[in-house]
Amino acid sequence: MTNLRFPAFWLSALLCAVLLSGCDKLGFGAKQSNALGNRPDLDCIIANDFYAVHFSAYLQPDKNDKTADAKAAFVPFCQQIPRAGKMFFTADLIDRDIRTTPIGIRLVEVEKTGQKAPDDIREIRTVTEIPAKLYPKGAVEAQADVDKTGDYVLYLLIGDAIEEDDKFRVALEVGVAPGGSQTPWLAIGGVATAIALVATFLIFLIRRRHKAAAEQE
Repeated sequence: MTNLRFPAFWLSALLCAVLLSGCDKLGFGAKQSNALGNRPDLDCIIANDFYAVHFSAYLQPDKNDKTADAKAAFVPFCQQIPRAGKMFFTADLIDRDIRTTPIGIRLVEVEKTGQKAPDDIREIRTVTEIPAKLYPKGAVEAQADVDKTGDYVLYLLIGDAIEEDDKFRVALEVGVAPGGSQTPWLAIGGVATAIALVATFLIFLIRRRHKAAAEQE
């Protein structure tokens, strides 16, 4: 009897570990920061050859949507934003040196040309523009009313923005569900498969030990 309970205990522990791992993948145990300051844990990092930022976009809940959750206002998006509306952008400057350099902001609606950068887009209209100023704390913030879906570019114009690299681009797709939206379902499938495998192995082990005990009798 003791021999049967020992492996069952460890298999139960393994099952618990699988469940905890699955919960973490589903975001139940994951740390999430909603602060608008520097967030080293945010995984939306955008970079060119000279600069890098932690970027996040927040979408104001639709006032006409009675089912909207108030917490949705604090859910960060990266470069894919599900719908048009009032948006808040934050770019946390990783390089401390450019915190002493004025930075201007432009949000532009664009269309793709199919050519190589920097000629890969054509500007359609400027949605909003903020004059250059210093961001000594490293958090560049802006907001804009985006009235329709499509392709946009948020420019951070660093210094005089003469060189192309000083026109830091954040490409945005509005009206596109974030690429990670399917991740929870994949994680659920993975957890279910792991549970099934552990349960099958546990049943096999119990039956084998019962058979061995019967043969000894």
